[in-house]
Amino acid sequence: MRTRPYAESRSGSGLIVERGRLVERRAPDGTIAIDIGHLGGWLRRGLLLIILMMIIGAVGGFAFATLMKPSYTVSTDILVDPSNLRVVQDDLFPSSGQNTSQMFNVDSKVRVLTSRNVLERVVSRLGLANDEEFVDTTPSFLASLLGKTGPTGRPEDIAVMSLAEHIKATRDERSFVVTLAVSSEDPQKAIRISDAIAKAFQEELALAESEGAARTAESLNGRLAVLQEEVHKAEEAVASFKNEHGLQSSGNELASTREMTDLNALKVAAQGRLIEARARYEALVSDAADPNGNTAVLQSETIAALKAQQALLVQRGADVLNYGPRHPERLALERQLADIKQAIDAETKRIVEAAKTELDQAEATLAALTARAEDSRSVVATDTGAEVRLRALERDAAAKASVYEAYLARAREITERERLDTTNIRVISTAVPPTKRSWPPSTSISIAAGALCGLALGALFVILGGLARDMRRVQRSVP
Repeated sequence: MRTRPYAESRSGSGLIVERGRLVERRAPDGTIAIDIGHLGGWLRRGLLLIILMMIIGAVGGFAFATLMKPSYTVSTDILVDPSNLRVVQDDLFPSSGQNTSQMFNVDSKVRVLTSRNVLERVVSRLGLANDEEFVDTTPSFLASLLGKTGPTGRPEDIAVMSLAEHIKATRDERSFVVTLAVSSEDPQKAIRISDAIAKAFQEELALAESEGAARTAESLNGRLAVLQEEVHKAEEAVASFKNEHGLQSSGNELASTREMTDLNALKVAAQGRLIEARARYEALVSDAADPNGNTAVLQSETIAALKAQQALLVQRGADVLNYGPRHPERLALERQLADIKQAIDAETKRIVEAAKTELDQAEATLAALTARAEDSRSVVATDTGAEVRLRALERDAAAKASVYEAYLARAREITERERLDTTNIRVISTAVPPTKRSWPPSTSISIAAGALCGLALGALFVILGGLARDMRRVQRSVP
């Protein structure tokens, strides 16, 4: 390969293939040819330097693996179910069934997992503000060389920022499982931090829902006072309107309307009783002359007893009829029959008079009910217009009362919701002690990596040195 000197090759004119070799485009000034032979010669002459650099790199890798503070990483798998536990029928925080919304919900909770609120809980709970691993105000060696100082501020804030650098949360693309990785110099400390973060994460989500429910309940309670006052005013308006217009209601019907209905029913019943009383009286009057055919009279127990005595005397009188008109037994029998006849007539008269009294009472009752019904009808006609306005006021009061009761029930339900933890967060894989450190790599890998770096640097130095020597030789040979 032919190339220009270094100063000219920065704006080289491109590579071409010439006679099976890769060379640069020829320039009119001095050029040199670089091929595998040149490279091999340079590498052979600098073999000791390359080996030395490999040794230095291997020693550096060993020192790095030995002197660096080890770091151990533990992992915890957390199932972040976007659907909260269904505890109440109409929950304040409903779960969305759409996949996109669920993913956004889980991603938001992953951010909460590594949020400052969660980390502050962990720092406070584990006392990390007093741990030198997380609160080290001494600047590093490189920072000291650059003139930088260590972190300043409250130990708690420094510990939170340092802890944020020791954790990492990732979500599996095809599930709702979040993997929390925690690194620390002590594997047991890493496990404690991982467990504390998982617990603080659950507490933070529950607190967020509780605070949201508390804010909603507070807003509803503030609105309840206004609604209660509106209901009170509406009910007072209904009562005042009733008093002004003399309206009294029973159920959904005005008292005047119900009274008129009752009076009409009583009037119909009174008419029926009047008809019965008149028919009974007329029957008694028409048959007064013939008690034997009077059904109403025969129904009297007194008359029935008298007629029984009369029949018995008549039966006995059949034997004394043959006696003379002045015979004592005949005279006694005739007096007894006359007394019974007089008693029957008196009882019949009493029954007729009682029927007449009943008829008069039925007529008077019907007349009184008719008058009251007419008065009630006029009152109902007057109350009809006021009733329309009253119904409107009652509907308004009922609507406001319904809204107030709904708000009151919802406020009580949300107040109870504050005490419930419905977050569906589960730790499905707890952190276990790691079998090896996560940083730095193992000693063998560090030595191998250092040796490879030394090999690369040594070869680079040798090639650059050989190229510089050849370029100086060419420059000296150019007239």
